[in-house]
Amino acid sequence: MAEEFTFANVRRAVSGIARYVASQKPAGARVIVGRDPRFLGETFCTMAADILAAYGITPLVIAEAAPTPAIAYAVIREHADGAINFTASHNPPEYNGIKFSTPDGAPALPEVTKRIEAEIAALGGNENSSKAATGRAAVQTLDPRDMYLARLREIVDFPAIQKAGLRVVFDSLWGAARGYPDSLLRDAGVEVAAVHDYRDVLFGGHAPEPDDHLLDDMRKKMREMKAHIGIATDGDADRFGIVDEDGTFFQPNYIIALLFDYLVESRGWKNGVAKSVATTNLINALAKHHGIELHETPVGFKYIGELIKQDKIVIGGEESAGLSIRHHVPEKDGILAGLLCCEMAARRGKPLGRQLQELFVKVGSFYPQRENFRLTPQVQEKFTEKLRLEPCDFFGRKVSEVVRTDGLKLLFDDGSWVCYRLSGTEPVVRVYCEAGSKASLEKLSTAAKQWIFE
Repeated sequence: MAEEFTFANVRRAVSGIARYVASQKPAGARVIVGRDPRFLGETFCTMAADILAAYGITPLVIAEAAPTPAIAYAVIREHADGAINFTASHNPPEYNGIKFSTPDGAPALPEVTKRIEAEIAALGGNENSSKAATGRAAVQTLDPRDMYLARLREIVDFPAIQKAGLRVVFDSLWGAARGYPDSLLRDAGVEVAAVHDYRDVLFGGHAPEPDDHLLDDMRKKMREMKAHIGIATDGDADRFGIVDEDGTFFQPNYIIALLFDYLVESRGWKNGVAKSVATTNLINALAKHHGIELHETPVGFKYIGELIKQDKIVIGGEESAGLSIRHHVPEKDGILAGLLCCEMAARRGKPLGRQLQELFVKVGSFYPQRENFRLTPQVQEKFTEKLRLEPCDFFGRKVSEVVRTDGLKLLFDDGSWVCYRLSGTEPVVRVYCEAGSKASLEKLSTAAKQWIFE
């Protein structure tokens, strides 16, 4: 913010979106405008509403900070022509961003963003002088909270959570989900406590990311009330973090696998499962076990969202803590993920740790890991060339398959694998590894790092 995310650039981006929407629907278009709790969010919403109105598009402005999945659901329910959402999601407080959702409630696909970029370029910096001919539209307001909470009541078995006597702690990390899952649980008679339940535009001085090292306040509250589970969401509530009753943080890979297994068992759905190429192969093993079709996508939830829209999958998820399920929004929903984990713990009557061990007995053990490595320009140039190779051998391991769905993924005979993806925004390579034991993972991780810098 103030460097790249400026008032001028926001005007340019929103004007480009307005021109795109107007090109798709020249008259009568309506676009939802929302935000997370970041600094100046209200100001950006007002600015976006004014620009949309000037293009003849009716802005539906959400007054309070709202979760991204709630905004996505409102697009579908209101038959809106899209949504502009001011959020930087799980990124540090000094960042902000704009998410654009299309009329199906899904994140804009690359062909849409390219069209918006072309509209911005066509403005040539004259966004204030180029207005649509349809005349100024009136600004309206919208509150997506009740409709979204009603939808979650339809999906999640709250009576089962209450009947099991589950005690829950919720950490919104000062984000947009404040008062959402905890109010649902409380209304259902579940004992629930909330931490960081107030607005702080600095998110406690760190990124609002529901990761292991940032959930100690939630763990402390869990110990105080002897809670069975802790659920957390990021700044805009599209990502989740889950802590078991003994304080163990459950990495998203495992949560997606557990919920996949549970939904097949509890809902009887068998229409497919989707995961990004960098997500655990525990999903692959479970798909085979249940006789369910597997879809492996590039990284980016928009690809999974397409499969949800087509009703091809029970659940789709990414190791970066994003998931959604059948008959729900084609967008990541961290609130739903946490509540489904509560339902799963309640109905199975077992902590998540025991449930995971039972999965391992059923289909084998999987130990995934992700690491980021910062590269110098020289190393990055050399490594980019290396990624084009088709290696047959990897430090004595025979490469059984090379996958280029996204980046470079090498599969080995023993079921282990490594995947390299260069960041599109910074000089970083993301390295994903998975092996059948912790010892094997350690060796594979060492080799994966060596391959970058040798």
